[in-house]
Amino acid sequence: QDALLIQGLPRGTSPRRAHFPQLRVRPDAMGSCCGSKVAPSEEGGACATSSSEWPVKNRGCTDIFCLPVFIAAQVIFIIVTIAGMADGNPDKLYKPRDHRGAYCGIEENWNGGPNTIGQPKLSYTMNVTSTVDMIMKQTVCSSAAQKAFVQGDASVGIDPLLTAEQQTEYLCDCCLSPCEKCRGSHETGGDLSSPAAVQETIAAKMKDLTNPDKVSSLYTPGGPNGDRFSTNAFWESATKYFNMVCLPDCNTNFQSLNMSLDAARQYTYRPPMDSDLYDEWAILLNASDSNPMVAAIKSTIESVFTFNALPLSACPYDASMCVPMPGMDFREVGLDYCSFAMAAEVAESVGNTASAAFQGLAGSAVGEEATSSFGEWFGDFQQCIDTFCVVAVLSFVVGILFLVLLRFFIGICVWLAVFATVLAFFLGGGLSFARSGQCQGAGLFATGKQNTVAIAVVAKTAAENAVKQQDAVSEAMSGNGADYRGVQRYSISGKSCAMWDEQTRLPQYNSTNYPNSSLAFNYCRNPFLPDDENKAATIWCITTDTEIVWEECTPIGVIQPVCRDGYAVESEQAREALKYLAYIIWALGGVWVLVIICMVNRIRLAISLNKVAASFLATNPHILLLPITQAVVGVLWTLIWMLAASFLLSQVPDSYTPKGYYATYAEAYGTSSSCAFWETGPDCTGTPGACNDKWPAGTVWKTNECEMDGDVAKCWRCAPPRYVFDLRFAVSFFVFLWNNAFNIALGQIIVAMAVTIWFFAVEKLKTPVVLRAVKTIARYHLGSVALGSFIVAVVQFMRYLMKYMEKQAQAQKNRVMVLVLKVLQCCLWCFEKCIKFINKNAYIQIAINGTNFCTSAKKAFMLIMSNALRFGAVAVLGSAVYYIGFICITVGTAVVGYFLLQEMHPDVSPVVPTFVFVGVGYIVSRVFMSVFGLAVDTALQCFLHCEEKKITGEFVPKSLRSFINRKAPPEKASEKYSEGTEEK
Repeated sequence: QDALLIQGLPRGTSPRRAHFPQLRVRPDAMGSCCGSKVAPSEEGGACATSSSEWPVKNRGCTDIFCLPVFIAAQVIFIIVTIAGMADGNPDKLYKPRDHRGAYCGIEENWNGGPNTIGQPKLSYTMNVTSTVDMIMKQTVCSSAAQKAFVQGDASVGIDPLLTAEQQTEYLCDCCLSPCEKCRGSHETGGDLSSPAAVQETIAAKMKDLTNPDKVSSLYTPGGPNGDRFSTNAFWESATKYFNMVCLPDCNTNFQSLNMSLDAARQYTYRPPMDSDLYDEWAILLNASDSNPMVAAIKSTIESVFTFNALPLSACPYDASMCVPMPGMDFREVGLDYCSFAMAAEVAESVGNTASAAFQGLAGSAVGEEATSSFGEWFGDFQQCIDTFCVVAVLSFVVGILFLVLLRFFIGICVWLAVFATVLAFFLGGGLSFARSGQCQGAGLFATGKQNTVAIAVVAKTAAENAVKQQDAVSEAMSGNGADYRGVQRYSISGKSCAMWDEQTRLPQYNSTNYPNSSLAFNYCRNPFLPDDENKAATIWCITTDTEIVWEECTPIGVIQPVCRDGYAVESEQAREALKYLAYIIWALGGVWVLVIICMVNRIRLAISLNKVAASFLATNPHILLLPITQAVVGVLWTLIWMLAASFLLSQVPDSYTPKGYYATYAEAYGTSSSCAFWETGPDCTGTPGACNDKWPAGTVWKTNECEMDGDVAKCWRCAPPRYVFDLRFAVSFFVFLWNNAFNIALGQIIVAMAVTIWFFAVEKLKTPVVLRAVKTIARYHLGSVALGSFIVAVVQFMRYLMKYMEKQAQAQKNRVMVLVLKVLQCCLWCFEKCIKFINKNAYIQIAINGTNFCTSAKKAFMLIMSNALRFGAVAVLGSAVYYIGFICITVGTAVVGYFLLQEMHPDVSPVVPTFVFVGVGYIVSRVFMSVFGLAVDTALQCFLHCEEKKITGEFVPKSLRSFINRKAPPEKASEKYSEGTEEK
């Protein structure tokens, strides 16, 4: 240090400065800090006079240990994905599934399901059981069958076919006698009293279903089946009468297969094994041919209940599932799914009513119209694709223009927004107050106007009395106001009253004709004589309005007069509640006004910070490429992850879903409760089913090949879900969340770094802030980005885990646990928002100081706590500016696009293109305002950093210099920096 003094250098000069003359301070700068003309900062005399130190240049790699962990996570993701690709089949996530859960177009299906490799389309066949059910009941429950089952014919020695116990069950199963399982007799289409009637009627009905030549009769109300297949009731529940099956194409039938009916499979109907009438049907089939009571019925059953079924090569199911529905065609609607369509030969037979219902079911007319409209819309868009490209570019111009204008008009916008909030409190209280006194038949706004006029008159009268130093006149009034002697001069709607003795519109009303009514000046009165037939209900006056001759008044001080015809709000308690609500809103408005007055300087600071952010974006518009790049990377990563995850999701274990049979639907699917969440009791407890006792839940289907357990037929089975979640998916999903959070965090810290560099740069237009920010972050702070994004990913993963557990609790019908998990998710969501907020501010601190993530997060937290009001003001006003920018850029883009379209393609309908332009404006506005918001937050922390370190200088943006100088020490604030100083 003595050697330094000999060289003419101050004590404390570094050896580096001693050996390089160009770094030496001038003699006139000795005694100052780093050659500046200001006193050293309070923190150890560090240089705090210029921007040369900030953001910190001497940086080191922060949180470097997180990068190997981050890379290891990517490696694990790749390993898990490769392992999943060996066994997974993503086709199962989107391929159609038939009624039993088998996938169409897949060779191996779960639990020995059909090989559908040649049947990729999900189409429909007749559900014979549901379609024939009513005909079967009409046969078995007819009077002719009942005689054979219950009575027999003693005259010829024919005993009943059923025992006494079976007869009781039969009568109940057919609902021929009242019993617990029936709510009334079956609708079977009419009773058949003789075997001949059964043979004739049933044969005619079944021919409509089995004979292709009778198809038109099936859908005609005058046919043997009546209106059963030609009314809305059938078509609205048409899915009940169809099976979902996998077929080679949507319209697979005998004609499309070019095969004769002789080569078709045959299926003879029988009731399902769990049907109440299964035994009775079997008894009829096994009855003796010599029994005259059932011979004709048996012959009918054996001959007319046989259907032609599609061959096994086209329909790989039991023949019962492969019977085409006569008169029905199907068409593909996309992704191998089929929809209903009518065969041409029966279209005219359906009729308008059934046709309309059919269209509502299958969506044929709506679908065609939507397809046609979509085609026209797409055609319009294709024609104006050049306009779209131009508008996409101009939308960025609109955004930049908005930011340029924002620098000049943001103060006006913010103060208008503040005034709007005050006005909202005032109007909200006023509407509530007006509603409390609104009369029946009167408008709310008219009532509010009357109340406003009454208040204004009170204020004006009180002011006049104060100025004239006179006592207020009594406004007492009773009854119809004949005794009123007050000084009200305005009607209820605020119209001025005319002088009684000078008005000519109702000349009979003057002080001469009504000497006892005190018609003085233009005060409201109710003048009448004892023998007058027409008398006003209250005081009134003749107005000076050219349209309204006279109008009622209220005494001064009466804000809400009594409603003679009743109130709009009938309940007096409700009116009082509305009135107190108005007082509360006004009180809150008053508090808000006080808050605004106390925070004027903070609001001005927020305005200045928004101006700084606008300046940054206006001078560095290329930084907007960053969020666009992030979006592209995010979309590509999401697509890659979805492809990888599809292999993991589709690996449903063979043992995941039970393979057994169940007697009832409730046993397989479970029972649910309709109770509200606060209700308890035995009726509010659901029971999980065997097929859906966990999530993802399986489905339930019914088979015709039932399993018998004694006398109980078990016909219900389970089908597995399309996907499941396991540990491998959890690992993949966590990496997905981490990478997404890393992508977002990387964009945030780069923008923060760019804003920081720009903020502390003297020559802001010449500083390459974006490229320098990218290099700095890539070299030093990727570890901190990985650590911050890891924390966010962990919290998000926990929230999704709670959602998964909630679904499991729902599957187990555990309502208490569902509510607990919902609350935990809400808490985690709030915690996630806090973490993201802290992380964003930590990245800004990293950009400024170059410290590691934890230190920066702590610093950011303490900074927020110590400047809570400033951060609050910036956040609130930032939200207002965000929405203003969002609306301006979106609307501006749409308007520019509309006028360009009119010039470039005047013949194209502007509806669809304008909607596209709005979408473009929305995306661009989100890009602009997201970067703008982060720039505001960064500028705030840079300002607070300058304030804390007592840094001033010409690098500080002009809009913030007054705030920094105000906080600086007197000797520093008083010194002005000019561009021509010797120090520069």
